[in-house]
Amino acid sequence: MQVFLIRIGYNATVTAMAGSSSAATAGRILDIAERLVQTRGFNGFSYADISAELRIRNASVHYHFPSKSDLGRHLVARYRENFMQALAGLEHESGDARRRLRRYAGLWTSVLRDRDRMCLCGMMAADIATLPKSVRGEIKRFFDENEAWLVRVMDEGRKAKTLRLAATPEIEARLLTMGLEGAMLVARSYGEPRRFEEIADRLLAGLGVA
Repeated sequence: MQVFLIRIGYNATVTAMAGSSSAATAGRILDIAERLVQTRGFNGFSYADISAELRIRNASVHYHFPSKSDLGRHLVARYRENFMQALAGLEHESGDARRRLRRYAGLWTSVLRDRDRMCLCGMMAADIATLPKSVRGEIKRFFDENEAWLVRVMDEGRKAKTLRLAATPEIEARLLTMGLEGAMLVARSYGEPRRFEEIADRLLAGLGVA
């Protein structure tokens, strides 16, 4: 009986280790895919690029993500969740709408300054016509949740009289998001992050953020 119990414990440990290793590989695949999308676009890489970097077979990538559509959906979902967690962190840092918006723009700046990356969803939105419906839905959800967060912050700032809004919070939120996405794209074409920062500063100044 004792030997049997030991064997059960051993099998459980091996299974747990295998599951942990599998999850780690999936995470590394997503990390590499995220970087490739942010620098090349969703249609600018293949599973061969990922497998070559990880030094594994293509079949191993397909094991975790059977199709590129599966990979794209998981990729955007993870990016959205991480971004929203970062926004939740901004809320804990300060109750001042101006500081939250300044830090929000800072998140975008940090992406561009990280080896010339772009917003993942912005890059994928450029390929929206060629993306599967499930991936398009995740991208839309990213922008919807961003807009909802900005609307809430701007509404709070308007009520506290710390922000200056020329239009409704909804319109101002869209203007900020679209303005940052466009500024990031153009700044990257010049290889000058400072161009992005100048536009971000101007967009924020229009809201009363110094």
